[in-house]
Amino acid sequence: MNRRDYYEVLQVERTASGEEIKKSYRRLAMEYHPDRNPDNPEAERLFKEAAEAYDCLRDADKRARYDRFGHAGVNQGGGFHNTEDIFSSFSDIFGDFFGFGRNAANARRNQPQRGHDLRYDLGISFKQAAKGDEVIIKVPRSATCTECNGSRAAPGTSVETCAHCGGIGQVRHSQGFFQLAVPCPSCRGKGQFIPHPCPRCKGQGVVQETRELSVRIPAGVDTGNRLRLQGEGESGLNGGPRGDLFVVLHVKDNGGFERDGQNLFLSRKIGLVEATLGTSIEVPSLDDPVTLEIPKGTQTGEIFRLEGKGMPYPGRSNVGDLLVEITVVTPTSLNEKQEKLLREFAAIEEKKLVSKAKKFAKKVGKAMGIN
Repeated sequence: MNRRDYYEVLQVERTASGEEIKKSYRRLAMEYHPDRNPDNPEAERLFKEAAEAYDCLRDADKRARYDRFGHAGVNQGGGFHNTEDIFSSFSDIFGDFFGFGRNAANARRNQPQRGHDLRYDLGISFKQAAKGDEVIIKVPRSATCTECNGSRAAPGTSVETCAHCGGIGQVRHSQGFFQLAVPCPSCRGKGQFIPHPCPRCKGQGVVQETRELSVRIPAGVDTGNRLRLQGEGESGLNGGPRGDLFVVLHVKDNGGFERDGQNLFLSRKIGLVEATLGTSIEVPSLDDPVTLEIPKGTQTGEIFRLEGKGMPYPGRSNVGDLLVEITVVTPTSLNEKQEKLLREFAAIEEKKLVSKAKKFAKKVGKAMGIN
């Protein structure tokens, strides 16, 4: 995925001062703020993109590395995970200039949040990939604490609003003519306080568990294919839904075949006499071995197609093909009798060529009026 230049994102020149960069970011953050663009995924994307760019260019060291090496120099990956991260990181900007940023951030923090997606890498055999299978896997993940039902407070108690910040999650300090908003030291910016944390989850609202799941592998899958198990990811926060589990498949062997999509390839060797006179050979397939007829005069490199003997298409009725490439093996050690017979054969072939050449020359001469 191509990522835009950070200076382009913030709409400033590469020579812009730190104050110019901050001013431009404030303008863009105001324009794309989630509270001003509800249910607008594009505005949310631009809001995150601007925050990622500002987070890099506001830091002198990061900016120097970015100017020299580009995105690789700062290695910020996908930027902020969600808007809550942005409000926490730039609380001074959203508190001082937007006002509503602090309350919006605090409201989002306590709203239901969807759990993170999980990835599980599953190794399977070629046979399982070809025929499909049902596999049991064990996935470590978080789960809502059954002791407190995710409230984080011990049974019989409740979460209380932080008295120090009034539930805002921030406190303001005056410095001359300026005011600086910082995370509340009492609740660490959460706006809430748990006087009696749940003893089982220690106030986290979630615990770790190992979930045993049955995964159905469709026939015809390949390395890199992903299976999605909806609602089997990490537990959500504040009653939010679970994330999803993505099972990434890795086929551990090739079963003796080469594979290109749903087609399978084999290479087989036959002798000179078999290639000349024709023969039949037995080749393996995904089911029982099949007989392949080799016609007379087959040459090295010829490929024969066995339709419907390849890999199935996952979730579909059609099937790929099996292609067999033939290599003709020239004998390297002949006894006297074999060599004599081959020489006789060569002599006969030579006479046939000479005869054909004479006939051809006669036709040409006749056509030109020479004979």
